[in-house]
Amino acid sequence: MTAAATAQLAFDGSGIDGSLFTTVTDFARDTKWLNTPMEVWTNLGLGVFAVLMVMGWWHARRRGTQAMTVALAAPVAVVIAFAAAEVVKKIVAEVRPCRSMPHAYLVDSCPAPSDYAFPSGHSTVAAATVAALFLLDRRLSAIAAVFAVVEGFSRVYVGAHYLHDVLGSAILALPVAYLTSLALRRWATPLVAALNRGALRPVLTAESPAVAQHAQ
Repeated sequence: MTAAATAQLAFDGSGIDGSLFTTVTDFARDTKWLNTPMEVWTNLGLGVFAVLMVMGWWHARRRGTQAMTVALAAPVAVVIAFAAAEVVKKIVAEVRPCRSMPHAYLVDSCPAPSDYAFPSGHSTVAAATVAALFLLDRRLSAIAAVFAVVEGFSRVYVGAHYLHDVLGSAILALPVAYLTSLALRRWATPLVAALNRGALRPVLTAESPAVAQHAQ
């Protein structure tokens, strides 16, 4: 099947909130000074969520085995949420805005026709990080939520997604990542406790063996 045929078979989401999409992209056209920063952020900004998870792990080293389990579960929860989003993306097969609304102002380049729009993968990672950190550190989760909103807006701003792609990502990622973290906290804590008694102890706790033995 050719790329053109694939695009024709894909779902056209412009009828849902296409007017809102063009409102945001018109704003992008009127703020060209912001185009480059937003284009850089929309991709490299995902590194912020990785940093927040690393911070969660670092703080968990002083909070016990259960907290460490949740910290280690965070990236797993994000990966599972992203995988779920990719499955949904193939099922829905929504054509990208750059193809259904080619006359809109676009900052980002148009991806291949087989790279569908719903849900947004970037926004899925952002929202999943918010949920994964919620069980670990509410402050880090709140910080992640702020950056997730910026990430979601940037996806529409650069013309990569409709607003419903971003919202759909949150609706999918938040429960998937939260429930994954919750399940791993319950089932993987004994495993982390066992690893904490071995060579990985310096990675899993900030306490020295002598301090831990004295505390017992």
